[in-house]
Amino acid sequence: MAEPEKNLLDYNANAAQLQPFDLVIPPEYAGLRLDQALQKLLPAYSRSRLQDWIRREQVRLDGKAATPKQNVWGGERVAVAPLAHPSELPYAAEAMSLDIIYEDEWLLVINKPPGLVVHPASGHWQGTLLNALLHHCSRLADIPRAGIVHRLDKETSGLLVVAKTLTAQTDLVRQLQARSVRREYLAVVHGVIAREGAVTAPIGRHPRYRTKMAVVAAGKPAVTHYTAVERFAACSLLQCRLETGRTHQIRVHLQSIGHSLVGDSVYGGHTKLSVDGETVVFRRQALHAARLGLTHPASRIEMAWQAETPEDMRRLTAALRGGAR
Repeated sequence: MAEPEKNLLDYNANAAQLQPFDLVIPPEYAGLRLDQALQKLLPAYSRSRLQDWIRREQVRLDGKAATPKQNVWGGERVAVAPLAHPSELPYAAEAMSLDIIYEDEWLLVINKPPGLVVHPASGHWQGTLLNALLHHCSRLADIPRAGIVHRLDKETSGLLVVAKTLTAQTDLVRQLQARSVRREYLAVVHGVIAREGAVTAPIGRHPRYRTKMAVVAAGKPAVTHYTAVERFAACSLLQCRLETGRTHQIRVHLQSIGHSLVGDSVYGGHTKLSVDGETVVFRRQALHAARLGLTHPASRIEMAWQAETPEDMRRLTAALRGGAR
């Protein structure tokens, strides 16, 4: 539920290895903390990164392990054996189970389970869909971002297309930019929605909470269509269709009209519901990418796939359905 990847050529499968440093603390740095002195000697690296190397004992002061706040007085010999940041290391192929809905020479379609991160990032450098793709098809190492052209949030389940050639990747990105890729989601939201509608509101970074998105005037245009599939006592099952693919689009748009996704605590949804006096717990956003349609990049044939609703969402709607009687 994000924009197509724009910086496809920033994928680097062969990051350079960092070289060790042998340094001498200059006399004029006397009285500084070790991390401050190192920041002056190695200005290409942030202080937080230098501190991390010191804590990991990658820095030796006169042959001994040091601490970041240790003072230096000039003349000390410092040996630095840098640790590469995970973002600089080649992405590793990892053997993981993939639910492959379709695959041919040009593309594959994955049914992503909830909880799986699509692309390595801070806090999730291993165990991602990208790592699994590199193991499934080794030639994806030569494709930017291992062929990933769009993403789903970690806790969103459902269909995601991956390109297996550069030509296919370019074509799929163009289809996403032209809004011709058809993406339909199932969502369980708080509140009863009586009719279909659309949210047309720009989305951008939240002005206060930078890890969140929000409807903001300076944001990028975004359109979400929704239709009520089923209504319960205090919730609704919606079918949502995307015209655009902004980060967290459905989650933000539905929150903006007072119907946050069940389980989406980031955007105002509750993880616990009371149904007929019983507590129903759902700890992820109730969102599933159920249908995907596109033009095949080689044959130009229109293709479409559908992914069965995952078990946890089926249990949720069954519990809500029981409470609606």
